Amino acid sequence: MAAAATTAPKVSISVASLNRRSDGAHRVRCWPPSRVAASAAAAATTSMTAASSPEAAAPLKADLAPAAPVALMRVVPESLKAASGSLVAVPGRGVEDGVGDLDGPGAMEYLTAVLTSKVYDVALETPLENATKLSNRLGVNFLVKREDKQPVFSFKIRGAYNMMAKLSQEQLKKGVICSSAGNHAQGVALSAKTLGCDAVIVMPVTTPEIKVINLSVSLPFLFILYGIFMLSPAGKPISLIQWQSVEALGATVVLTGDSYDEAQSYAKLRCEQEGRTFIPPFDHPDIIAGQGTVGMEIVRQLKGPVHAIFVPVGGGGLIAGIAAYVKRVRPEVKIIGVEPSDANAMALSLCHGQRVMLEHVGGFADGVAVKVVGEETFRLCRELVDGIVMVSRDAICASIKDMFEEERNILEPAGALSLAGAEAYCRYYGLKGETVVTIASGANMNFDRLRIVTELADVGRKREAVLATFLPEEQGSFKKFAELVGRMNITEFKYRYDSNGREALVMYSVGIYTDDELGAMVERMESSNLKTVNLTDNDLAKDHLRYFIGGRSEVKDELVYRFIFPERPGTLMKFLDALSPRWNISLFHYRAQGETGANVLVGIQVPPEDVDEFRSRADNLGYEYMSEMNNEIYHLLLRNPKV
Repeated sequence: MAAAATTAPKVSISVASLNRRSDGAHRVRCWPPSRVAASAAAAATTSMTAASSPEAAAPLKADLAPAAPVALMRVVPESLKAASGSLVAVPGRGVEDGVGDLDGPGAMEYLTAVLTSKVYDVALETPLENATKLSNRLGVNFLVKREDKQPVFSFKIRGAYNMMAKLSQEQLKKGVICSSAGNHAQGVALSAKTLGCDAVIVMPVTTPEIKVINLSVSLPFLFILYGIFMLSPAGKPISLIQWQSVEALGATVVLTGDSYDEAQSYAKLRCEQEGRTFIPPFDHPDIIAGQGTVGMEIVRQLKGPVHAIFVPVGGGGLIAGIAAYVKRVRPEVKIIGVEPSDANAMALSLCHGQRVMLEHVGGFADGVAVKVVGEETFRLCRELVDGIVMVSRDAICASIKDMFEEERNILEPAGALSLAGAEAYCRYYGLKGETVVTIASGANMNFDRLRIVTELADVGRKREAVLATFLPEEQGSFKKFAELVGRMNITEFKYRYDSNGREALVMYSVGIYTDDELGAMVERMESSNLKTVNLTDNDLAKDHLRYFIGGRSEVKDELVYRFIFPERPGTLMKFLDALSPRWNISLFHYRAQGETGANVLVGIQVPPEDVDEFRSRADNLGYEYMSEMNNEIYHLLLRNPKV
C-alpha cells in the first residue's frame, strides 16, 4: 500500500455501479478511489495493528512481512448507504463471478493449517441446525452454526488456542497477554488454563459486566477459573473475587482506559516490558486458521448445495478464516460478510481498496465494534469474499428475538448479526428454495441490554412502527385522530397539552402492520390535514425524542449533539467540568443501552463566537460525539415552527 499524504477528507461513498450477477441477483460494486478520482489523502493517524511479540509462534508462510505503520484514511460509517440486504463492497477483482485468486499467496498454507489445527483440545464441533420457523417464513433452508454452544459461548476460543498451542515451552513460561472487551479474553483465559500458562487480560474499564464475570464462572464442565485479580493501571488492587482461591488464578485482569485502543496500547507496552507473547484478537495467520475450522465443519456438515455462508465481521478474523478454507474446497459457495451499518469498517475498506479508520463506531454490537480491520484479514477478504451486507440495530434485535423463539437461547448482538444479514439478503433478492448458512457467533449477552432489544425487536421485524402526528389543540381532535387510525392497533401513545401552541405533538406506535396498511393510515391523516411523520427508521427519535413530550421551543444559540458516555463513575462530572458553567445546558437525555457506552443527547447554548472553543473542549473530553443539527426530525419535533 502506498504511503498516504498527511490530510484526509471525510469520504462519502457513492454507489458507482450496479451489476446483475449470473444468478440474477444485484450487487453494488464499490471501486477503489483511484478508479474514480485522484488518490484520496489519508489522515495522520497510526493504525492500531495487532502484532505478536518477538517470541510469538512462527507465522504461516502466508503471513505478511512486518511493515512500518501506515497512516489510514479516516471515514465516517454513514458515508456508505445501501438498502438493507443488498450486497455492497464487492471487491473489483476483475473476475466476473466475484471469486478471487484461489491459488494466491498462502492459499495452500491456510488450507493445511485449518486441517491440522489443534483447536479440538478445547473447542467443540458445534452443530449446524435448521431454524425451522425462519426457514418456513423465508422459504429457504435456513441453517445456523451454533458457535454460541462453545465452552466460552463464542467462536473466539478457536483462534486463541490455535495460536497459543504453537508457542514453545519457554514462551508459555513467560506468559501471554491480550487486550479484549470480552469474548477474545475468555478464549485466551481458557487456552492459558489448558496449557498451564500465565495470562494477563487487559480490558477497557467499560467492559460489560458479564464478560468480566465469565472469565471466572464459565464452563463448569471444562474448567473453573477460580478468581479474578483486578488491577488498576498503577498495579493497585481494585477488586477481588474469591480471594481465598487466588492461587488457583488462571488470568490476571487489568482494567484500564475507556476504549479498546487505550487497553491495547497498555497491553503492548506491558508485553514488551515482561517479554510476554501478545495474542491479537484477529490479525494473525494462526488466529485466522483457528477460526477457519468453523468453515471446515460447515463444509463437512452440509448436505447438498449451498447458496451462501453469512459471517459476522468485526476485525475480519472469522470471515477470513472461513473464506480461506471454503473457497479452496467449495469455490461456488458465496462468502458474505455482515456488519452493523454504524460499524462497517470492512465494507468501507473494501470500497476504498485499502484499510480505513472509522471516525466513530456504534457500540450496540460491541463484539464487532472495530474501527480498523486487520491487514491480513483485509487481504484475504479482498481476494475471497463476495461482498458485505449491512443491517440496522433494529434488525439485529429482531434476530435475537427470532433465535429466542427458535431455541429459547439469547444471543448477544454480534452473535445474531449474521442471522439478520441473511434474512435481509433473502428478502431483498427474493431468494427461495436455496440453502443459506448463518453463524450464531456468541451468547455473552449483558442482561441490561435486553431492555433495548425488546423495545426494538418488533420495529426490526416490522411488527411495530413509530410515528408522530400534529393535532390541532381543539375539542374533538383526539377523537378524530382515533377514527383515522382505524383498525390499526396502537401499542404506545404519548401526548401533552401545549398551552403556547396551536397544535399538539402526539407520538405513538402501531403494531402488526403491512406496508400498505401503514401507508394507507398515513394517507388518511395527511388528507385530513394532520401532518404525520414515520419515525421508525430514525434512531434519534427512537432513542431520545420519543420521550420528549411537552411542546416545542426555540432556544437561542442551541447546539444539539449526541455524545457516547463511557459507562464508568465520574463520566458525567468530567463532562460538566469541561462545559459547565461556561455554557448553559438546555437539553439532556441519557439513554443507557447496556453496552460499552451510553447514548446521551445534549443541547447546549453556545454563541457563534464560542463554537471553536466548544469543539476544542468537546474534543479534549475524549468522548465520541456527533452533531444532530441537520437531523430533520430534531427540527420537526423540538424546534418552534413559528420561529
